[in-house]
Amino acid sequence: MGLFDQLDPALMALWYAAFLLSTTVHEAAHAVAALRGGDRTAYEAGQASLNPLPHMAREPFGMVVMPILSFLFAGWMIGWASAPYDPYWAERHPRRAGLMALAGPLANLALSGLAIAAIYGLVVSGWGTFPQVSSLSQLFQSADPASPLAPLASFLSILAVLNALLGVFNLIPVPPLDGASVVAGLGGQGAARVMGSIQRMPAAGILGLLVAWRVFNYLAGPIFEAVLHLALPGV
Repeated sequence: MGLFDQLDPALMALWYAAFLLSTTVHEAAHAVAALRGGDRTAYEAGQASLNPLPHMAREPFGMVVMPILSFLFAGWMIGWASAPYDPYWAERHPRRAGLMALAGPLANLALSGLAIAAIYGLVVSGWGTFPQVSSLSQLFQSADPASPLAPLASFLSILAVLNALLGVFNLIPVPPLDGASVVAGLGGQGAARVMGSIQRMPAAGILGLLVAWRVFNYLAGPIFEAVLHLALPGV
């Protein structure tokens, strides 16, 4: 069986739309928080925007190539984006830098919460029903599969789960994830010194990602279950 034999272009498009929205909101939140804290670097680079194009231009591999490859090989999307900031500003204002780092994951969790609320409302209203087996792409389904709004069920499902996973993953306190900068900025001078020393270690980013993925293996299942129970009454 070939790689593209079971490819669902419509589902891939829904995943990519949810991925673009999620990563754009994440990076725009970083940029806006930095701007409010006195750093205009990301704002002047066009990152304080819900237009995904500046973010795609900055990280074309993470925003375009990697999501498509991960969907083709795994059936779900992963990737990355980034917002520039002034490191000298971050050194002078560690608490502001910590709030900037926190803004991205919180934006993802907020977006997940909005999607969960929408799913709950649609199910309670009778528009949505329970599938026999829930998945990342289908927490619930339209009561009328022929409805032109039926793809909305998949989009909201993906948005709810993807943003919950992104928000929690990015809060793991290891470099290069946002959680490390949150701890460094908001944990006091001692935490900032310790985290700064770790971040300056050679290969700290690669080791941090390996640790984060190992930890996340234990978190992903409970996060999915939490989203499912919040979104679907009676589950």
